Amino acid sequence: MSIKYAILGFLSWQPATGYDLKKMFAESDMLYWSGNNNQIYRALVDLHKNGLVTKEVEHQESLPSRKIYTITTEGLAELKKWVQTQPELPQLKNSFHVQLSWANQLDDQELDALLAAYEEEIYVKCKMMKEQERRSLFTPNRTPRETHLWAKITENWVAFYERELAWVRNLRQGLG
Repeated sequence: MSIKYAILGFLSWQPATGYDLKKMFAESDMLYWSGNNNQIYRALVDLHKNGLVTKEVEHQESLPSRKIYTITTEGLAELKKWVQTQPELPQLKNSFHVQLSWANQLDDQELDALLAAYEEEIYVKCKMMKEQERRSLFTPNRTPRETHLWAKITENWVAFYERELAWVRNLRQGLG
């Protein structure tokens, strides 16, 4: 997936600056993007050049000017066209599993400490996701169907972290 589609999606909610978009990516587990800020700004330049977004420059007295991007009709059509493409299978990249593959080098105490640290991280992440789900954060809530779709996406992420937590607890129990 190209970052440009996630940006178009965010802009379909509301106009935003590059900084606003950066914050949206950073605060959303559901729309995780591992790229850097330069990719967001480069994508905005390309989207603007291709007529998929407009750019309005807002001058501020003691701050740098803000560039506010708004999705165009063509941008909405491009987003819809992409949404209709064949879905990709999820790409699960879990570096902890790679790390764990060679954890036999650790003694029992070191391995338990590693697993306990991972369990704690997953536990905290699970709690955070449940709180986000409870508060309906990062959900546009424009229509009942959209609200339902976003709730189900969040529910899937919560279930993922719950499964991962159960898995690591089971692993520790089996070793112990």
